[in-house]
Amino acid sequence: MADAVVDTVASVPVAVIGAGPAGLMLAHRLSRAGVDTIVVDTRTRREIETTHRAGILEADAARDLVETGVSDRILREGHEHEGTELRFGGRAHRIHFKALVGESVWLYPQTDVFTDLADARDRDGGTVHFGVKGTEVLDITTGTPRVRYTAADGSRHEVRAQYVVGADGSRSMCRNLVPEDRRVRYGKEYPFAWFGIMAEAPPSAPELVYAHSGHGFALISQRTETVQRMYFQCSPGESVDAWPDDRIWETLQARVAGEDGFRLKEGPILDKSVLRFRSFVQEPMRWGSMVLAGDAAHTVPPTGARGLNLALHDVKVLADILLRALGTEGEAALEDYQPRALQRIWRAQNFSHWMTRLLHTPPGGTPFDLRRQLGELDNVVGTPAGRTYLAVQYTGWPVGSQA
Repeated sequence: MADAVVDTVASVPVAVIGAGPAGLMLAHRLSRAGVDTIVVDTRTRREIETTHRAGILEADAARDLVETGVSDRILREGHEHEGTELRFGGRAHRIHFKALVGESVWLYPQTDVFTDLADARDRDGGTVHFGVKGTEVLDITTGTPRVRYTAADGSRHEVRAQYVVGADGSRSMCRNLVPEDRRVRYGKEYPFAWFGIMAEAPPSAPELVYAHSGHGFALISQRTETVQRMYFQCSPGESVDAWPDDRIWETLQARVAGEDGFRLKEGPILDKSVLRFRSFVQEPMRWGSMVLAGDAAHTVPPTGARGLNLALHDVKVLADILLRALGTEGEAALEDYQPRALQRIWRAQNFSHWMTRLLHTPPGGTPFDLRRQLGELDNVVGTPAGRTYLAVQYTGWPVGSQA
């Protein structure tokens, strides 16, 4: 296929594989600096826009959407959360981020982040090809890598670039281009999953609620004033067909119940899914003239809400480094990317694993395990150091911290 005839050949400084938030934000940042990109994705725009994803943005990520000119819609339609609630032992404990570290997070679904970025690329005349097939990335160990793909109309195209960015998600094709004997993959599979629902109901709480109980974990989130997102811990092999609506609500209510009488506001369930998750990092994040960003290089459990934020941080770092590489420094500038990105990635891996272990009931857990978890939770909410640690980790490390 590498030598097959193509219908068109285009040349740009940077080709991007993957038109999710990471790929589009990178293209947006480079465009603001006068660098052209071509972005391709096997998914259609509609497929990406209708895939529901979590949506907690760090303060810096939210500011970047506005200050880089993507959109100010987050300020109009997003919800600023100055804290979060941990429920355990039948009681609620609020962690006040704003009071502890002076920052908030924003509830803003990833689908909205994607829509804002896709609209911004259209507005700015950026080139993004959705729904392509047969994508190949060639010659990445040379200074003239190529990307080949088939468009939706069947025509075949080639993009010639100086650098290729693999931002093609957790099922990345690009990360497999790093030779097996030269890559290391770190990972952890978890013995539980999340059963997620979308329900037509008013919000049950003004901010996210993380609930720990002897029955298992639950997370109460929001989407809009009329649609809510909720999760509860389940087996990775759970079938959605085994869960009628009344069983779902009974399970969720049991996991948030407490002496304060807190109850969820119920309504028709619009969607059900089982979300399996793991921790994963691939090193190196660069091979030749190709670099990896976002879920292509790393994934985290959703408990700590780090995934989208990590992806956006990757491309914030990468955009600056690519500008240096396209300038006088050349390819040597790429050597700075991995160490800068990995520091934050491993911090986030640690925090996400910690939150997951802290709140979930391990299969086969003993009464000692449960009581020990309650002791750790009490240390988190009952000490200034514990509250501050959670607030710093959850809102994101401040600008000026090394990562």
